[in-house]
Amino acid sequence: MYVRFPLSLRNVEDLLFERGIEICHETVRFWWNRFGPMFAADLKRQRIRRIRGFRNWRWHFDELFVKVNGETHYLWRAVDHGGEMLESYVTKKWDKSAALRFFKKGLEASW
Repeated sequence: MYVRFPLSLRNVEDLLFERGIEICHETVRFWWNRFGPMFAADLKRQRIRRIRGFRNWRWHFDELFVKVNGETHYLWRAVDHGGEMLESYVTKKWDKSAALRFFKKGLEASW
């Protein structure tokens, strides 16, 4: 429920209490910190698999200049035709090797 709806930890605690499950909101936070990245990765894989089924599925390579702690960094992104970011990579250098590292990282993520 915490992932699917914009609820606070205490709201989730109250909803579970109404269903007979008595836990602390800190337990919900602990579960989210532990299992959240797994859920997010699975949802991303499912979304990409679903999008690939479209005949005209397209994505493009995008690069941005961003400032991190006052230093210029380069954000490389893969964006699908719906505007959702599929993968991102931040680097200090703006060169061919950084772009190739990004593509390799993206291919490993099984686009």
